[in-house]
Amino acid sequence: MGDAPMMRPTKARLGVVGFAVTLAMLAYIQRVAISQAASPMSTELGLDKGQMGWIFGAFALSYALLEIPMGALGDKFGVRRVLAPLVLIWSAFTALSGAAWNFTSLLVMRFIFGAGEAGCFPNLTKMLSVWLPRRERVQAQSLMWACTRWAGAVTPPIALLIITAVGWRWGFAVFGLLGALWVAAFWFFFKDDPAKHKGVNEAELQLLEGSRALAEEGGGGWSKIFTDVNVLLLVIQYTAFSFVWYFYVTWLPTYLIEAWGLTFAQAAGYAILPLLFGGFGALISGMIPARIPRRAIALFGFVATAALLFTVTKMQNAMVAMVLMALASFCSDLTMPISWNTCVEIGRRYTATVAATMNMFSGLAGFAAPVLGGYILLSESRNWNALLYMMVAAACISAVCWLFLNPDRLAEKNAEIDGSKN
Repeated sequence: MGDAPMMRPTKARLGVVGFAVTLAMLAYIQRVAISQAASPMSTELGLDKGQMGWIFGAFALSYALLEIPMGALGDKFGVRRVLAPLVLIWSAFTALSGAAWNFTSLLVMRFIFGAGEAGCFPNLTKMLSVWLPRRERVQAQSLMWACTRWAGAVTPPIALLIITAVGWRWGFAVFGLLGALWVAAFWFFFKDDPAKHKGVNEAELQLLEGSRALAEEGGGGWSKIFTDVNVLLLVIQYTAFSFVWYFYVTWLPTYLIEAWGLTFAQAAGYAILPLLFGGFGALISGMIPARIPRRAIALFGFVATAALLFTVTKMQNAMVAMVLMALASFCSDLTMPISWNTCVEIGRRYTATVAATMNMFSGLAGFAAPVLGGYILLSESRNWNALLYMMVAAACISAVCWLFLNPDRLAEKNAEIDGSKN
């Protein structure tokens, strides 16, 4: 008799990727929508540029302050028990943002909204680290970040249509409802341990054996997280990157209207480009052959970003300037999947905490960038190039960090550790 046919792995892990991608998209749609509501919102509530800067920054401040606690909760109690209530909280305050009646009330709504979203990406990274083998993890991160960018890219025209149809207040309610629908489906489907999922057979479980070991052992605990030079470099480069990126989801529509004289509709159309191109950058990053060092890709991405943004300041045509800015976004987003997968290689069991640490400082940059941008525009009489030069400097800082970070070497060490235990 011949050998029994080998059992093929089931595909339950693809469903987990689907939930990660859809939540990442939803999170970005909910946070980007306010950029299109900024003009009618500020008019109705009587908000000036400085106050709108604080509104933009309130989300990022709470998002940053609660990153580490939310990541640590995910590591301790599991993704399912932490992520589901968080999505309900932030979606509720997305909807309630439409009920704001003055500066203070809106500031509070956006602050709590940011607190809820703080647990999103650290816990999604933890989820993917358990549910995907190493060779699929970077590809999934690439797909997830590409889809978030594209979701952010289509949000300006969609938000403009919704705001035009039902007003900015009801527009926030529509976006908030989507989160509740996601939670209902997620709670029914997802399990923290693949072995407890009815859709996982023995072959798929064997495929995930190394990932489950990676997520359960090693990492060195809290002491390593806050003393490892790799964590420090990872945090610095991602913080500087975020200083650049938050411009695209806060001040960009206003920049297009004031610096280039575009209409609201034209600005909404042009604002698609950076996030659209950024999505392609994230997606292509996961397709680049493994033999090309990840640090080389990241270094190229940030050097090119700095050069392209500097060139934007010399342009005299809005379309050319936005294409260059979109290419800058493409180049910097080549680094996104690399950064988040490096959290897994450093953190292992404490993946969500390392990811939260990185994203916490990113959130602080997200708070500082729009607030500082608002005051720069007030003091410099709307000199937008002054803000762009700061973005160039931030990209250069990120590039320097990748001269020393080496995620490929970290992956090799983890493979050696896991191999020695089998």
